[in-house]
Amino acid sequence: MQKGRVRFDWGLTGGRAISTDADIVVVVDVLSFTTSVTVALDAGMVVLPYRWNDETAARFAQDKNAALAVGRRAAGPRDFSLSPVTLRQWGTPGARVVLPSPNGSTIALTLGAGHARTVAASLRNAGAVARWISRQGDVTVAVVAGGEHWPDGTLRPAVEDLWGAAAVLRGLDLTDASPEARTAAAAPSGDLAGTVSGRELIEGGFPDDVAIAAESGHSDVVPVLTDGEFHPALA
Repeated sequence: MQKGRVRFDWGLTGGRAISTDADIVVVVDVLSFTTSVTVALDAGMVVLPYRWNDETAARFAQDKNAALAVGRRAAGPRDFSLSPVTLRQWGTPGARVVLPSPNGSTIALTLGAGHARTVAASLRNAGAVARWISRQGDVTVAVVAGGEHWPDGTLRPAVEDLWGAAAVLRGLDLTDASPEARTAAAAPSGDLAGTVSGRELIEGGFPDDVAIAAESGHSDVVPVLTDGEFHPALA
């Protein structure tokens, strides 16, 4: 296990390894789960993460009196999807939405089942998350870059999630940080549109999703997972 009060690793397995005794877990999935969470909470919504968009997701949404986000290409007028554009366009204060995601959502739910407070961070709110953590006192922090999956299910590191994690880490006191966290914090940011995930979204007809994800520092919301729901941090 990594040593230090600030740690960094990749994916669900890495997140489990560094968060066993963490007080705060920060999940980063820039394209697009955690970006979508920030956009939804900026609109006054409540986000319920869910692992898979299957038949159980619809039942879950109904039980929770929430709208179920559909796939990007399946979204009709006024439908929510994992696309942050739909949440910005149609989100209203108090609305509840289930956001299925095999990466960011699954990591948040799994790691959030323990004692640690689980937070969603993206380029949009990385500074706000770092400032909030700094106000929490002497805590152990695990920053987890979600990454993507190869067709065989193995982890594909996604550079945009490294950039998002770095933006959080640079705002923290790294005096007692693991070498992995220090190295990640030094990663320079780049052009989201040029990343593999960014190009996939743009070529698929969703360039505005990438543009919203690139709104670095535009949000002050700190989404904290509480009883399976993301709400803004109170302090």
